[in-house]
Amino acid sequence: MGYEYINAIGQDSHRFIHSSKREDGSTDIIRGQKLGGVWIPDSPRIDANSDGDVILHALTNAVSGITGVNILGKRADQMCLSEGTKDSAEYLKAAITNLGERQIIHASISVECKTPRLESHIDDIRLGVSKLLCVPVTSVGLTATSGEELTAFGRGEGIMVTCSITVRQAQRES
Repeated sequence: MGYEYINAIGQDSHRFIHSSKREDGSTDIIRGQKLGGVWIPDSPRIDANSDGDVILHALTNAVSGITGVNILGKRADQMCLSEGTKDSAEYLKAAITNLGERQIIHASISVECKTPRLESHIDDIRLGVSKLLCVPVTSVGLTATSGEELTAFGRGEGIMVTCSITVRQAQRES
């Protein structure tokens, strides 16, 4: 049996919550976010209903690009707001169930943000994503750029992720 390969792109972005007001009028910077399922304590907090994991959201959107079944939006809102599911890994798992016999074989992820600095987290994020996708860690690429302050993400206002996945499926009979 032969295989055919298909590719899809996913994207997601969120703005940061930079501060919260105290009763005395002063502000605190709210810290910490999840990226690829990994807690990044030295990052501004994401403004989102869920945990706001932009890497897992972009991957979920890429899987939806393969299956045609959108998870982020109505289904994720139901999971998050009605069922209390805030973990973005659950949205990705829901999307993956729609793949059927198809199998993800590679993911390439690109993150744009001024902060957090991701160098020390890249290996952990790649490992976490590889486990969620059931692929070897060598099949997950992750790059990060500051964006040179050319966009809101490069200026530190939020974070954006674009990813591409490659999926293998049994070749269809002609």
